[in-house]
Amino acid sequence: MDFSLPADLVAYLGELDRFIEREIKPLEQADDNIRFFDHRREWARTDFENGGLPRHEWEALLRKAKDLADAAGHLRFPVPKQYGGKDGSNLWMAVIREHFAAKGLGLHNDLQNEHSVVGNFPVVTMLDRYGRDDQKAMIDGSIRGKYRITFGLTEPHHGSDATHMETRAVAATRDNVKGWIINGEKMWTTGMHVATHCALFARTSGNDGDVRGITCFLVPAKSPGVRVEEYMWTFNMPTDHPRVSFTDVFVPEDALFGEVGRGLSLAQCFVHQNRIRQAASSLGAAVYCINESVKYARERKPFGKALAENQAIQFPLVELATQAEMLRLLIRKTAWEMDQLNEEQIERTLSDRVSMCNYWANRLCCEAADRAMQVHGGMGYSRHKPFEHIYRHHRRYRITEGSEEIQMRKVAGFLFGYMGPGKH
Repeated sequence: MDFSLPADLVAYLGELDRFIEREIKPLEQADDNIRFFDHRREWARTDFENGGLPRHEWEALLRKAKDLADAAGHLRFPVPKQYGGKDGSNLWMAVIREHFAAKGLGLHNDLQNEHSVVGNFPVVTMLDRYGRDDQKAMIDGSIRGKYRITFGLTEPHHGSDATHMETRAVAATRDNVKGWIINGEKMWTTGMHVATHCALFARTSGNDGDVRGITCFLVPAKSPGVRVEEYMWTFNMPTDHPRVSFTDVFVPEDALFGEVGRGLSLAQCFVHQNRIRQAASSLGAAVYCINESVKYARERKPFGKALAENQAIQFPLVELATQAEMLRLLIRKTAWEMDQLNEEQIERTLSDRVSMCNYWANRLCCEAADRAMQVHGGMGYSRHKPFEHIYRHHRRYRITEGSEEIQMRKVAGFLFGYMGPGKH
């Protein structure tokens, strides 16, 4: 078997690197924009007097970088060709995201908010696969920033267990218009402060615990009855993660997104792509921490002897580097297999390995960032190095990305035989 990367993928990585040096790095250095990435990053990004939301200047800078990438033909790489993309595969995206994250913090790629000059668009995939023609017409606008569709799945009392959600949608008619009335509450509805719509999941039939009976709706964010109750201040700021209530929200029938009762198919479409690509980014961030630690250990000579000669420095980094190499193979193999299957097949036969990649990559990244802080001593502990930022972000992923326990539960389901082929 040939495990080397395709020559055209290697060439594209070089093209991306040249684009970043030519157009993104100068923007990062202009107008003191480096404040968003150096030791001032958390304060520069966060409007503490406005609920802890991202500052307008920060989000405008990210949009400007995206527009440059779109003009250069890179932003839409994973998007289908009919929407201006390149049909980028999960394998290529995994390699690209690891490559970017291994560069460290920068305007080319910021893991805190999934920003990248090669975009990650799971909502576009949802619209393309499950949307009607009028909903697919929103794809270009969602890439350009005209539309912002948030993901309303998680709930305060049930977390990642979507099958017990309390949000309900009931068929109704208002002013001679057929539609649905929705009541419920959602948590961590990321981006609601700038959202135009929320992809809102609600139970329309069945009982608690049933997979069937959950339906997705595209709810305009300014609909009467939609209210942001609070923004949750988080381990790493700024926050764009609110608790949102939906009180007697009426939507017409054309707000239906996908089939009635089959909404979890849309959710799985979102999370599978997100989790394998996020795992690749976590791996890249871990590699960055490992490489920076090795570099520093070779340069730093306390008491006249390089840190790198100390086995207490060497061996933990050896373990982390070994785990990174093994994880890279698992991520790329899993991403390649995902490219051969449809969403139902992935959920039935491959989702345990997607979960393996995700939870272990997040864990590895936290361990690598923690080790980097220790190797770098006092400076590693300071915000003048990026390790605390990387640690906090990926420690948050271990809690919120599924969470780690949910990911391990998925693996256990396959391992012990109550999930997997023939169990759906």
